[in-house]
Amino acid sequence: MQLPFKIDLSGKTVAVTGGGGVLCSGFSKALAACGAQVAVMDLRKEAAQKIADEILADGGVAIAVAANVLEKESLLAAKAEIDAAFGGIDILINGAGGNHPKGTTSKEYFFPEDKEAQVASDILTFFDLDPSGIQFVFNLNFLGTLLPTQVFARDMMDRPNPLILNISSMNAFRPLTKIPAYSAAKAAISNFTQWMAVHFSKVGIRVNAIAPGFFVTDQNRALLFDADGNPTARTKKILDHTPLGRFGAQEDLTGTLLWLCDSKASGFVTGTVIPVDGGFAAYSGV
Repeated sequence: MQLPFKIDLSGKTVAVTGGGGVLCSGFSKALAACGAQVAVMDLRKEAAQKIADEILADGGVAIAVAANVLEKESLLAAKAEIDAAFGGIDILINGAGGNHPKGTTSKEYFFPEDKEAQVASDILTFFDLDPSGIQFVFNLNFLGTLLPTQVFARDMMDRPNPLILNISSMNAFRPLTKIPAYSAAKAAISNFTQWMAVHFSKVGIRVNAIAPGFFVTDQNRALLFDADGNPTARTKKILDHTPLGRFGAQEDLTGTLLWLCDSKASGFVTGTVIPVDGGFAAYSGV
C-alpha cells in the first residue's frame, strides 16, 4: 500500500471496528503497512476476512474478528479473541457507523403542500420520521462507539501511549439536509470525543476524532450516483460547495490517521476533531 509517509507501529496492536468498510479497511491496511498488528472487526466476518487476507498477502499481520458493536457480549468475545492472538491492543479505532432510510427525509425543505402528504406516499417528511430509524442511527453511531470503548479501554490504560480514534463527520459541524438523525448522531460523537479526552487524561489515553467530508462509500453511493453511474443533483450541490471540487478518496484520510496514531508526532493532541473535507466547512456558498 502506498503511504504518504510511514510511522513506526512495530509492537503495536490496533483494533478497527467497521474494518470491512471502505474507509476503515483503508485504515486497517495503512496501519498494518506501518508494522502494526491489526484486528479487523466487522459485523460481517467475511468482509473483515477479505481485508485481513489482503493485509496478509502484503506481508502484514492481521486477523478477522466478527463483532457486533451494539452487543457487549459480542465485543467481549471479540476482545478475548484479539487478546489470545495479540495480547491486547494499543489503539482502538471506532469506525462502525452509518445511517438508516427511516431517519432520512425525502426533501431538503418542508413546503406548505407537504402538510397534506400522507405517510403512505413516496414523500417522507419530518413528521414521518420513524423513531425506530432514529434510534438505530443513534445506537449504531453513539453506542457503537461507547460500548467498544468500555470493553477495550480498561486494559489499554496499562500500555504505553494508548489512543482511541473516533470517526465523526462534517455533518457534526453543520447538519446536512435530509439526514437529521445521522447529523445529530455524529455531533454526539464529536462531543463524546471531547468528553472522553478529558475523562481518560489521567490514565494516559488520548482520544481524538477524524471528521471526513464527502467520500463515496457503499452506504451513500446510491444517493450520489444514479443507476447508470451519473452524478445526482445532490452530488452537483456537494461538489459546488467543496472548494477542491471532488469527493475525498480513502487515501486522503491516511496522513491524518498516521499523524494521530504516532505519539511522537501528536502526543500532546487530545480532544480534537480534525476535518478532512476539501474545504467544505470553510466555504459559505458565495
